[in-house]
Parts: sequence; C-alpha cells; structure tokens
Amino acid sequence: MTSPLRTPLHDEHVALGATIVDFAGWEMPVRYTGDIAEHTAVRTAAGLFDLSHMGEIAVRGTDAEAFLDDALVGRMSAVALGGAKYTMMCAADGGVIDDLIVYRRDWDHYVIVANAANKDVVLDELFDRAEGFDTDVEDDSAEIALIAVQGPRAQGIVMEMTARGADDIEAMRYYTAAHVLLEGDVHAFVARTGYTGEDGFELFVGADEAAAVWRLALAIGEPHGLIPCGLSSRDSLRLEAGMPLYGNELTRETTPFDAGLGRVVAFGTEKNPRGDFVGRAALEAARDAWKASEEDGASHARRLVGLVGEGRRAARAGYAVLSPGGAEVGVVTSGAPSPTLGRPIAMAYVPRSLSEPGTRLGIDVRGRTEPMTVVALPFYTRTA
Repeated sequence: MTSPLRTPLHDEHVALGATIVDFAGWEMPVRYTGDIAEHTAVRTAAGLFDLSHMGEIAVRGTDAEAFLDDALVGRMSAVALGGAKYTMMCAADGGVIDDLIVYRRDWDHYVIVANAANKDVVLDELFDRAEGFDTDVEDDSAEIALIAVQGPRAQGIVMEMTARGADDIEAMRYYTAAHVLLEGDVHAFVARTGYTGEDGFELFVGADEAAAVWRLALAIGEPHGLIPCGLSSRDSLRLEAGMPLYGNELTRETTPFDAGLGRVVAFGTEKNPRGDFVGRAALEAARDAWKASEEDGASHARRLVGLVGEGRRAARAGYAVLSPGGAEVGVVTSGAPSPTLGRPIAMAYVPRSLSEPGTRLGIDVRGRTEPMTVVALPFYTRTA
C-alpha cells in the first residue's frame, strides 16, 4: 500500500494543530480552528491555504501555444504574457478529463495547474498529445509549492509580503500574474486567482522556500485577521461561489455543456477561426444538442442547478433529488450547510423541466424528504 504524500508544509500544519486527512493520496489539513471560523475569515478578512498537492506541469517550446490549442478546449494562444485562463482537457468523446488553470509565464512557457487526483492522467494525456509538436512537457510538481491568500484583505497582505513588486500586486487584474520578490529574497510567481469566490492570490514558490513564505504570510496577515484554513472551508467556499469540483460536477461522463460551462470551449468564429482540437467534434455535437433542447423545450435534457434548503439538514453528494410527486429525478453533486446564507445549499443535475429558479424539489436525506428550492448559481457573489 502506497503511503500518502506530504506537501512541503506538512510540519507547519502539524505544528498549528491541524486535523490531517488523506485527500487524493496526500496528507492534507482539513481544518485548524473550525470549519465555520475558517470560512468566515475568508469572507470577511483572509485565509491562508496550502495548495501544494495540486499538479504543476510546465509546457515549453516553440510549438507550446500550438500544442495547447490542440490539447485543450480553450484557446491558449490567445492568453497574453502574464495571463491565466480557466480551461478543460476533454477526451475525444467530449467527457471532461480535468478542469485546469493555465498560466503563460513566457511566450514559449506555460504552466498548467491540474487537480491532485488527476495530475498523472493529465500528464500522460499531454505526453500523448505532444507527438508531432516541438515542445517539452515536464512535471514540476515536486519542485513547486502553491500557497493561496484569499479574502477581501488579501491584496494588502500580499503587498506587505513583497520586498519588490508591491505595485504589480496592486495593479494586477483578475486572472493575471507577475513575478515578484518576497521578503527574505524569495522569488515568487503570483497570480490573482483562487477557488473561494473572494478576491485573492496564489503564490508559486520553490518547495524549499514554502515554509518561510507560509510563516511570512501568517506573521503579516494575522494582525489583519488572516488565519490558516483547511480543505473543508475551501469546499464550502467554492460551493457557495458555484464553482465546480472535479469528481462531483465534472466527470468523464459530463461535457462542459452539461455543467453550464460551454463558454470555456473556444470553437472560433468566422472572423477568428480555430482549427481542430481533441474532442472538437463531440463538443460541437454537445453544443448543438444543448441549443436544440433550449429551443424545443426538451424536458429530458439535464441541467446543473443550485438548491437552497428550508430546514437544517444538509444534502450531500450522491443524495437523490425528488420531484414534487416524490419520484427520483436527479442526484446531488455537492452539498453542505452554507455559513454565509445560514441554510443548506447544494448543486445537482436535474431535468430541464425542473431547472427553473423557484421550482420546489425534495432531497432524500437518509430516508426523509427535505424541501429545497431551485436558485440561480452562484449562491454567493462578492460585492467588491
């Protein structure tokens, strides 16, 4: 049996009294002080997350942009230097292999961040798809630590952490990145990205410098209300923000269109055409089927919706969604109590005929039907 992996920050988590769990083959902190406290800190001040279990894959070479345009559903050649893009890798049949964020660090150098559980699959697919392109694909995960500062006070905290580059942090737009020098002479690639629904930054640093950066963030951030946060609060934060989780909302059996994320697939236009890419034909068919179901009102086509409960019992992934008449019509993909809303929330796939906001449905919560109402996603949107 393979032992769980540990991030470069494992000892820091243990010293802080974190509860450690096995997650995607990694020993990761699920919580420190408590789920609600950590969730609330990110919504009101700032939270510090260890994301070093994620995969970092470098793509370099003269054909790097052409290769990624072929391998992924997004148009990576359109990403500016210092830019980032949310995208997906799909199979030939249109199923989602993983959802990714791709950063352009140089004209011939991209970094792909893959989900921890899917890193090896994504890496193998990239190796296979790189045939015929002048490009190198390399797994840099072991050399890179990824630390996130998320919340309304994140910008000020990260600016204070920098020895050089604070102006770049302040000027940074969402989904852009810059090279900065942190206190302690640590070189970092800092991106204004995150998975919480709040403003925030993700810092790519050398694995051997991770502990120093973590301690720096705590020392500077704690007076501003920053606390370390675990996987549990990260999940409730992303759920409130309506962000999909691979293995829940996204799987090999779903296309981006099923999840309401068809916008991430770039087919090109008459004025700005795009060539072939892996999964294009299947995704075109999925797009056309989606459009047809909207036009003819097909009741069988499924939709990913938000659900808000009336009681206190939360729906969980895998629970059955019930029609007003009690028939099973769908399945919950993610569910939890919402600290921000004070009510249970969930995402679920249901038939199109039951997907309109205001529709009342039920969830089978351990043999008892809990009433829930369909709402538009996301559940929570930050105001500034």
